[in-house]
Amino acid sequence: MFKIDIICIANIKNNAFADLIEMYQKRIHWPVNIIALESKNKDSRKSQEEENQKILKHLDNQAVIIVMDERGKSLPSLEFSKKMQDFAHEGSNHIQFVVGGADGLLGEIQQRADILLSFGKQTWPHALARVMLLEQIYRTQQILAGHPYHRE
Repeated sequence: MFKIDIICIANIKNNAFADLIEMYQKRIHWPVNIIALESKNKDSRKSQEEENQKILKHLDNQAVIIVMDERGKSLPSLEFSKKMQDFAHEGSNHIQFVVGGADGLLGEIQQRADILLSFGKQTWPHALARVMLLEQIYRTQQILAGHPYHRE
């Protein structure tokens, strides 16, 4: 069993994305804690620095840190599941995913990452990236349980 944190920028209000996030959170048997942080700063650079400082305060030195980054590695679902399983076998059951704000993440967070993970080279809205991440966590749960949800 994993304890999962998704540390992200911006709350998602009541909309279709919020409904999908709630649906996946209900499907995932592992505890998933979404930590939504915000910056009130209007200046892009200062906002990015503020967001990054807030993220750093939530990172657990004992957790596996997976940073979502377009320059990261794109893993097929089975390989992603295998990575998660490997973490568990190594005794690392606390996984923290980080999804940065519109201006991205600063190097300090990327340096803390155990993995830089990408959903491809395209740019995705942050709300959709959060849903996609939850879907992959759910898919991993199903793969590791031997459930036929995932088909190659």
